[in-house]
Amino acid sequence: MVSTSESNSPVIRCAWCGSDPLYVKYHDEEWGKEVHDDKTLFEFLILESAQAGLSWITILKRRENYRRAFANFDPVKVAAFGPDDIERLMADSGIIRNRLKVEAAISNAKCFLKVQEEFGSFDKYLYSFMPGGKPIVNTWSDHRNAPAKTDISDAISKDMKKRGFKFFGTTICYAHMQATGMVNDHIENCAFR
Repeated sequence: MVSTSESNSPVIRCAWCGSDPLYVKYHDEEWGKEVHDDKTLFEFLILESAQAGLSWITILKRRENYRRAFANFDPVKVAAFGPDDIERLMADSGIIRNRLKVEAAISNAKCFLKVQEEFGSFDKYLYSFMPGGKPIVNTWSDHRNAPAKTDISDAISKDMKKRGFKFFGTTICYAHMQATGMVNDHIENCAFR
């Protein structure tokens, strides 16, 4: 995607973000940028799991509602949610009201805390799967060349499933990796690479 900057020179972006201002802002400021903060990693765990079967823009438009509904993405608070919270969330029109996804978010928060306890941080856990503990920077000429999953996302999602995580298959895992910069899949000439 090519747009113009204030100086009227062309700005090249990955075409997938289109022209929706929210999507463009997300592409420019977050997607593919390395994140090592556990709270942000938890936020994307909740959002990516909610996205299963839906478009990312659907979730992105509800992100602030998710932030409010899920205790500002505090895993300790979300892990403590009980039946009343589930009913509150099921009545919240600002989020995706899928009972399985809502219950999975709470269950995943509990699993997240166990991983933090075992590894010291969720970040350390995720990067234990990465070659040399480093992010992967790909060199795609077209965003359609990027895979939907990889051997690494297969391994992470398989391990997470074994640990009790739900709604985090290999495709959702790879999207999480892209979102948090574990993998940089910006096209080679993207200005926000």
